Amino acid sequence: MVEIAPDTDTAVRGIAAGSTVLIGGFGPAGQPYALIDALRRVGTGDLTVVNNNAGNGSTGLAALLATGQVRKIICSFPRQVDSYVFEELYAEGRIELEVAPQGNLAERIRAAGAGIGAFYTPTGAGTMLAEGKEARVIDGRAHVLEYPIHADVALIRAHTADEAGNLVYRKTGRNFGPIMATAARLTIAEVTRVVPVGTLDPETVVTPGIYVDRVVVTA
Repeated sequence: MVEIAPDTDTAVRGIAAGSTVLIGGFGPAGQPYALIDALRRVGTGDLTVVNNNAGNGSTGLAALLATGQVRKIICSFPRQVDSYVFEELYAEGRIELEVAPQGNLAERIRAAGAGIGAFYTPTGAGTMLAEGKEARVIDGRAHVLEYPIHADVALIRAHTADEAGNLVYRKTGRNFGPIMATAARLTIAEVTRVVPVGTLDPETVVTPGIYVDRVVVTA
């Protein structure tokens, strides 16, 4: 049964040091800012964070990185015009980086939720990103073996939840949330509102409540 948490600090309770945390969002779109801020407040450290990029400006994921709570980040796009928090940490050797091409990153997360042990992909074959990875030729094209990203926790942003934890997203805010919800042992969703069961059109539900453990309403 899904838990409707009274506040974000309660929602993130029990996240252990050393956890792997999937954080939704494509840049600011769909980023669970309130849950990230709560995780920052409780001070849990030695985290491995998986996100599409490495933070924007000085808020959200970037603010979490700035605290030093993140030991490693796995992302597809670590550098952009306002990724100065990550760049400073990386230059100083204070954070570890694993770069994954965006499609590979998405599929590695999806594979974890789908129970897939590993998969071959041509993306990255023959580049530095393939170093140390198993390779083979399939249909005359080089492929590398990629493994799923299983996580302890997923922090995601949806638009609406019902009391059973079924989630509806809003436009581009949907991005990584649905696959991340399936790939973590504990999924926590921040939403704008919670409605009674039966209110949502089942055809609009993207993430079934079976994948969601906690929901919290934020602004």
